[in-house]
Amino acid sequence: MLRDQAEKTMDMEVLDDVPLEDLNYETILGYRNRHQVLNAGHPFERLNNDEYLRSIGAAAISKEDHQLHPTAAGMLIFGNEYNIVRHFPDYFLDYREVLDPSIRWTDRLQSSSGEWSGNICDFYFRVYNKIIKDVKVPFSMKGGDRIDDTPVHKALREALANCLINADYYGTRGVVIKKDQDRIIFENPGYIRTGKEQMRKGGKSDPRNKTLMKMFNLVNIGERSGSGVPNIFNTWEDQGWKEPVIEERFDPDRTILTLEFVDKTNKEKAAKKSGEEKTAKKSGEEKTAKKKITNKTKEKMIKIKEYLSENKEAKTKDIAEYIGLKHSRTREILSQMDSAESIGTNTNRKYRLKDNQK
Repeated sequence: MLRDQAEKTMDMEVLDDVPLEDLNYETILGYRNRHQVLNAGHPFERLNNDEYLRSIGAAAISKEDHQLHPTAAGMLIFGNEYNIVRHFPDYFLDYREVLDPSIRWTDRLQSSSGEWSGNICDFYFRVYNKIIKDVKVPFSMKGGDRIDDTPVHKALREALANCLINADYYGTRGVVIKKDQDRIIFENPGYIRTGKEQMRKGGKSDPRNKTLMKMFNLVNIGERSGSGVPNIFNTWEDQGWKEPVIEERFDPDRTILTLEFVDKTNKEKAAKKSGEEKTAKKSGEEKTAKKKITNKTKEKMIKIKEYLSENKEAKTKDIAEYIGLKHSRTREILSQMDSAESIGTNTNRKYRLKDNQK
């Protein structure tokens, strides 16, 4: 925790022994293109790569040799995984998707696979496209044009960026994003610097990696004001979904945010139904007895129908004598029969089959 107490965050460290050539220039190019599209005319557009990397905090002048070297943030966001782990031995990014319970993973993306760069920048955009793929939210219209970027999409961007920005990359177990049929879980190593309550309330920003936050902000991702998490909660409330859950674990430190795409009322109904089922559950003997009574009742209903077919109309006492039951039980069975109806009142009440049953 001591490394979190300084104003200068760990991602600002200059990696004196690492040349800029160790960064992945395909990732840098993709980032620069995105920055240019989203912020046309930005002063950084005219800079060469070295100047650009220095301006966004991905590189800095070393005090050792007075040359430009990657910062920890630059290595994390633009490096290759095999270089990143030299400086952050426990660095690991993992996306797990389980949409079919019969399959262990329906999709998985790991920084250590060797099939892609494994850096934070590429992980973010690959995973974001995966987590929004099945999000079912109504689109809105503006000026006759469809707006696909809904508040839910913005909330998911914030949740993913927040997870990556506030991860302790010296911590164990790495960043893990888990998606199943009705929820997404964001896990990152590191405790919550502002505390869980303040994180939920918002208004105070204290990122573990300030330079990473700056680089995400430059491409319009993330909130600097500390309002990102409250906005997620507000969006989920507006959708009528179950409130997000923030967990904080220790030894090792870990922060977990769970977002469920489950309607609040459905959740409450399911809980109520479950409670009712438990209350209504009876012993095996009671179930057997109930089954016997049900079968007997059906037999009595058949006899009543036969009797009324022959006699057209009959009083309760006559029907009761025929089927061998008490008057009260006979009336109860008659009230359950859709095929029979009563005529008359009180002592003159009789029963007959409905017209469509004759």
